[in-house]
Formats: sequence, structure tokens, C-alpha cells
Amino acid sequence: MTFERRAINRVARRIFTLLDRARIKLVNDGGAVQKLQVQVNALETISELQRLAEFGFTSSPPADSDVAIVFLAGDRANGIAIATGHQRSRPTGLQAGETMLYSLDGKQIYLTAGGGIKVNANGQTVEIDNATTVTINAATRIRAVTPVFECTGDIVDNCDTQSSTLAELRAAHDEHDHDVENVQPGSSTITTSTPNKTV
Repeated sequence: MTFERRAINRVARRIFTLLDRARIKLVNDGGAVQKLQVQVNALETISELQRLAEFGFTSSPPADSDVAIVFLAGDRANGIAIATGHQRSRPTGLQAGETMLYSLDGKQIYLTAGGGIKVNANGQTVEIDNATTVTINAATRIRAVTPVFECTGDIVDNCDTQSSTLAELRAAHDEHDHDVENVQPGSSTITTSTPNKTV
């Protein structure tokens, strides 16, 4: 075999080994870079494989997720995981232009093509932490379909024009009375007692 032929074969082998597909077996998410243990085939397992993900987004793929690997310069000892996917949990049927963030147990944030944004908590809690102010700008209304609506602090309605809380308004209502006119001969006026039933 000529020198040129051997060189071409070496380059071809490097090209053929640039990309591969494997299955994730273990995930180590404890460091600055997530590391995977993946099984390429029955004879090849790679440990400490670094995974790159987009800035601002992170996940821990479940076992048996697919993973695409790039081997720098075709070096099987120098690979980087660039994409992952879990076939059994991936939601299907999305329309063109739609996006969904989802978890293995079925929670979803769904940006639909024409139905707005849908959050599916899958029977679990939804919590917002460490916010100084939460502002909801709704053009028509905010509707809560729930048997109980709780608030641990004060509620102020028409807050741009008045500052009294609902608790203060309720106390003022429960303590008020009315003048009762012309109930006796003459022009005497008395007042009623506070309401029998308070709010």
C-alpha cells in the first residue's frame, strides 16, 4: 500500500469516527460541567463524557436516553455530548412553530401555535420563590377556578385609587350604624346598632 493510500485511509478513519450515537447509563450533575457514562455498543463504554448544553437551560437526561457525540479530530478519547433525547417521554404531535418544555414525569410548559401558553403541573404544586413583585398584565380578566382562594397578607382592591385593605373595609362595615328617623312621635332621631351578622 502506498504512502498516499495509507494517509487517505487514516483520514477516512478519522472522518468516520467524528460522530457517534450512544445510550446514557449514568449522569453526574455535581460539577461545573455535566458528565455522562454512555454505552456506544456492546464493547465500548465511555465514562466522564462531558455534555454541552445551551446557556440558560439545563437538564439531567434519564437513563437510556439517546446521546449524540462529537469526537474532536476523530479521537475516541476526546468526545463531547452535544444532544440528548428520551424517546419514551418525548411529547408528540406538536404543530409547526410550537415549543414545549417537559419532564420525565409529565409536567409541561407548552407554547402553542394558537392556544396560548399552557402549564401542565401533572397534579403537583406550582411555586414562585424569592420574587419582590409579581405583576400580571391581563387585558380582560384573571380567573381562578378553585374551591379555596387563600392569601396570608392584606388584599387591596382598586389599589391605584385607594389604599384601604379588604380587612379594613370589612371592619368598617361591621361597625357602622344608620340613623333611624321618625320612629317616635315628634322629630327624634335614633341610630341602629351594628349589624347582627358581620362579614
